[in-house]
Amino acid sequence: MIAVPDKPLVYVILGAAGSGRREVLADLIEGGLAEGDRVAVLLSTGETASEHDAKLANVARWTWNDGIIDAALPPEATRVFFVTDGRLNPVDQIEQLHVWIAAVGAELGRIITVVNCRLAEQHHALLAWYEACIHFSDIALLHQRDGVANKWMSEFQTHFKKLYCPCLFEVVKAGRVKNPLMVLDPQARRMSHLFDVDDWTGLDLEGVEFGTEDEDGNVTDEEEEKPAKKKAKKKGHPNESAEDDEEDWKPEVDIYLQRRIGGRREKEIPDIAKYLVD
Repeated sequence: MIAVPDKPLVYVILGAAGSGRREVLADLIEGGLAEGDRVAVLLSTGETASEHDAKLANVARWTWNDGIIDAALPPEATRVFFVTDGRLNPVDQIEQLHVWIAAVGAELGRIITVVNCRLAEQHHALLAWYEACIHFSDIALLHQRDGVANKWMSEFQTHFKKLYCPCLFEVVKAGRVKNPLMVLDPQARRMSHLFDVDDWTGLDLEGVEFGTEDEDGNVTDEEEEKPAKKKAKKKGHPNESAEDDEEDWKPEVDIYLQRRIGGRREKEIPDIAKYLVD
């Protein structure tokens, strides 16, 4: 049983509109929470009503307002399920969720992608869209599988194994997952480090003196020792030299968040709205 968290845990639910996310979410809420948990669901105002909404407790709406998430953290909630707008760019929403979660004093539980297998099988171009979602996700739930070839299902998962993606893949059957507790376990398994805690965050350094050592190993106060910077490993550049100059040391920028001059993303993904039926 998952313990009730000290801070509200936010679970982000990615996926295209019409993928059955709220059907799966109802199952997770029913079977994956701890005694004493107080649940809230935040749905985008861009998401149409679903027959499964009645099974969701404490539902509120959030708004995508000129690239900013306009949402209030539901009071007293211990677990908040944030369902993204399934017609908008998931990378833009994840980038802003990173800011919003910190601003409201919550913590990230997990990022979950619900895969519409029928849609992905019909449109090969959407593989790049799901690559982006799964890059940020801890678990991918394979849903809407009726009529989808087993060969495609196998190839889809093999594609991510070849990318050494740590995200877990689970099959949804009749709107249910095999182990809701496992799905909601807040252990990080995502490629992205956007939500990782900085190495120096939360450390109590009061009373700690920083200095340099002399030849006898004694600490001196001649020069204050600064925390070591972590070198960003640029994904996609395996031949990068380990002997780069100090100027090259800088915080890692997620490959999907990098922008060109002018503001466009370096790594662009398809517009999911063009593949959805109204």
